[in-house]
Amino acid sequence: MGKMASESGSRPENAPPTNPLAEALFWEKREGDRVQCHLCPHECRLAPGQRGLCRVRQNVDGVLRTLNYGRVSSVALDPIEKKPLFHFHPGAVILSLGTIGCNLACAFCQNWEISHREPGTRSLTPAHAAALATSRPDNLGIAYTYNEPIIWYEFVLETAELMKEAGLKNVLVTNGYINEGPLRKLLPLVDALNVDVKSMRDRFYRELCRGSAEPPRRTVEIAREMGRLVEITNLVIPNWNDGDDDLRALIDWVAKVGVDIPLHFSRYHPDYEMSEPPTPVETLVRAREMAREKLHYVYLGNVLVEGAEDTSCPHCGRVVVERRGFSVTKIAVKDGRCEFCGGEVAIVGT
Repeated sequence: MGKMASESGSRPENAPPTNPLAEALFWEKREGDRVQCHLCPHECRLAPGQRGLCRVRQNVDGVLRTLNYGRVSSVALDPIEKKPLFHFHPGAVILSLGTIGCNLACAFCQNWEISHREPGTRSLTPAHAAALATSRPDNLGIAYTYNEPIIWYEFVLETAELMKEAGLKNVLVTNGYINEGPLRKLLPLVDALNVDVKSMRDRFYRELCRGSAEPPRRTVEIAREMGRLVEITNLVIPNWNDGDDDLRALIDWVAKVGVDIPLHFSRYHPDYEMSEPPTPVETLVRAREMAREKLHYVYLGNVLVEGAEDTSCPHCGRVVVERRGFSVTKIAVKDGRCEFCGGEVAIVGT
């Protein structure tokens, strides 16, 4: 997930406070006032007073409640490329909202201040979030990002419904760690998502993230099945997921799901509890070269490599979208077709 905005959360003047203890969705009662959460694969069983691994869903007197409904830690108007989404309305800007908490515990988290600590937050109702989004005529919609939006599920669902009614877009930037039922309920409201697929190996997820490797892949597969635009980010970490076998396993799986899925290899740098040295640029370049043998669209992030953010037509090889940082400097795609050869280019919103 992208680095959080420096701007703190805010709400419009006179916006009413939100309910900090809204009842959660996807849970059931268990014996002795215990509850079990079914939002994500952790399936947390909680005694009264206990919180889930995400820190924001709690058993309150035998009812599962959310502690972050309408609590906003970060608000910014971002380029869509920052998510990163390179194949969804290139050059657009999108209102980006973040809350607190996460249902993974990644040792290398770039946004640990909001994911694993208690930052200051302000209230924002779904109605006022939608009002913010519609107040700028050039705004594409809302991206739920910075920390993990899945554990903000109730707020995201309600806000996304309002955005759809307003004719604007909903974007998820997510670790993909969600159960199938909640995912299928939310996806019809989602236009595009970037999913972090951190590794193909359970050992990576188990030792570095307190999770398992299969759920994020299933999220990608279901999102594709349901016709959503999906892009994938893989943070390449030295000594953990940068070997040729690791990279090939990821590339082969992406190709099996869809050769037109954009894959972003992102450069790791030490953060939070992780002290491995930054990813060598040569490793990222090698990963991109390997991936381009099987995939149409491969990008590098957090590093300056000439052409590594540009989109080339898979048919004629000409550059059809040129990027510098988060800015789009050239677009030669119209209605999903290359303006040079007429071949199909998997980009929405040109």
